[in-house]
Amino acid sequence: MSLGFTEIILIALFILIVFGAKRIPELARAMGRASYEFKKAKESLNSESRELTAAKGNTAESEEKNA
Repeated sequence: MSLGFTEIILIALFILIVFGAKRIPELARAMGRASYEFKKAKESLNSESRELTAAKGNTAESEEKNA
């Protein structure tokens, strides 16, 4: 489902009417910060996952050598 030009204009007008011209930059900044925080948390989780996977691999190799 893709949005056409008319739908985008209607959504923009609705947002302008509901929030007003002064609040739109504030909302855009807040959405940008939220997006940044989400990406940062996602990267942190991915990094932690890689570290745990590497640690598990190192443990498995150590157990094989000791057996």
